[in-house]
Amino acid sequence: MTKENFLKGAAILGVAGIIVKILGAFYRIPISNIIKTEGMGYYQTAYPLYVLLLTISTSGFPVAIAKLVSEKRAIGNYRGAHKVFKIALLGLFICGILTSLFVFVLAENIVEALGNRNAYYSLIALVPALFFVPIMSAFRGYFQGRQFMTPTAVSQISEQAFRVGTGLFLTYFLLDRGIPIAAGGASFGGSIGAIAGTIAMVLIYLPKRKDIRKEVRMTEGYYEETTGKIIKDLLIIAIPITIGSAIAPIMDTIDAAIVMRRLQYVGFSEFQANDLYGQLKGLAQTLINLPQVFSMALAISLVPAISDAYARNKKEEIKSIISSGVRVTLLIGLPCALGLFVLGKPIIRLLYFKNTAEALDSTGEILQYLSFGVIFLTLVQSLTAILQGLGRTMIPVRNLLIGAITKTILTYVLTGIPSVNVKGAAISTVVAYMIASTLDLISVKKYAKMEFKTGEVFIRPLISAIGMAIMAKVGHIVFTPLVGDRIATILAIFVGAIVYFLFLIRTGSITYDDFKLIPKGEKIANILVRLKLLKAN
Repeated sequence: MTKENFLKGAAILGVAGIIVKILGAFYRIPISNIIKTEGMGYYQTAYPLYVLLLTISTSGFPVAIAKLVSEKRAIGNYRGAHKVFKIALLGLFICGILTSLFVFVLAENIVEALGNRNAYYSLIALVPALFFVPIMSAFRGYFQGRQFMTPTAVSQISEQAFRVGTGLFLTYFLLDRGIPIAAGGASFGGSIGAIAGTIAMVLIYLPKRKDIRKEVRMTEGYYEETTGKIIKDLLIIAIPITIGSAIAPIMDTIDAAIVMRRLQYVGFSEFQANDLYGQLKGLAQTLINLPQVFSMALAISLVPAISDAYARNKKEEIKSIISSGVRVTLLIGLPCALGLFVLGKPIIRLLYFKNTAEALDSTGEILQYLSFGVIFLTLVQSLTAILQGLGRTMIPVRNLLIGAITKTILTYVLTGIPSVNVKGAAISTVVAYMIASTLDLISVKKYAKMEFKTGEVFIRPLISAIGMAIMAKVGHIVFTPLVGDRIATILAIFVGAIVYFLFLIRTGSITYDDFKLIPKGEKIANILVRLKLLKAN
């Protein structure tokens, strides 16, 4: 069934995401301890613009490719599906050339406009990535449209592994030349990773050409669409998605411009403003991004799954997929948000111990404010994918734009209050995603013509997450006098995870059928049934 395919695809990408994030933590944590918040300020000033340009050239197209390929394959038009891929690949190749040339030529002017000239090396080092990532994303979109998620997972791991290895080496090697250049070395790891990920996708695709050609030859009874028609269809889907996807990095770019200048306006020096910005984006927000591993995996799987069911006019199947997608999103977002809130400061002290006590305390406060954004950010990602699968691509764009406008106003006002300073940007981020996710949820209910089971989808996961948060906080308080702050934090996280799992089972938030959708899940479920922790079907 499509529901099972989408959840299994999400599981594959989720596992890959965990590996990628572990590698990322292995990268970010030592990098932040080497170049400190100063270097992370340079790195994070360049990164949002890089993400914005990358989003413009890639984000809408992989989803558009996946949607069109999935729809055509659902009705047996394999020739049309492959032609979509070939045309999109050429278009993304051209986009890669244009965006990489844009940054290469204007890098110095860009960082000057952002008010952080030392970020030049961090930005220019990302130019090769701007060329290779669009090419890689075309292959990812094609395989996702085939509901085959393993190639995406392999390329993600390859990309991150090379990014980490190269970035760490260059940061250490270039540190003697100054923190701005060392931060540039950290950025260049992203370019090497993009090259490695692209090579991985090509190597996976080449052996499958024989089977793909066989599918194409089998296609009969379909009029072959013109190149112009396919480009039009891709753009109709991709442009709204690209605009919507660009809003988040635009928000980050707004932060980079507004926060730096507003902090300096209220009396902070350029160095102090950069340091605070590094705490926000380089340290705290890195942790907020971790749960997105799972929500993005769900979102990537949701688009082709819903598109497939929509093409076959299976309304009940669509509702089942949507309900599962939202429920699983909350099962991820709620515990992460509450866990980061109650253990925010200890986690920061555990991970970024080489920074000053003052910086650690400030970053911990920022993380606590940001933590609630996890719930709404993960919901936005899944609900956006659902609306895209339903063909309502402009709805999430509108909703996120409303959130972004609100964020811009709040960021400007709040960061201009000296006692609030950089925490104002964190608060405005939470509010922006809360508005967008609420509007998205209303839209999904309207266009899918469905009502969610409140207890099953919302209440039970919330009760489980609250129970987990309480026990994790109590665990940290109890363990700290016995084993010290750092080990107590690790133990508290483990306690929270175990308690959350038990709460999920006892509240019925996860069921026997849920376990059947993961590898070896039925065996685990049967063991839990024997232990009387889970009800059998």
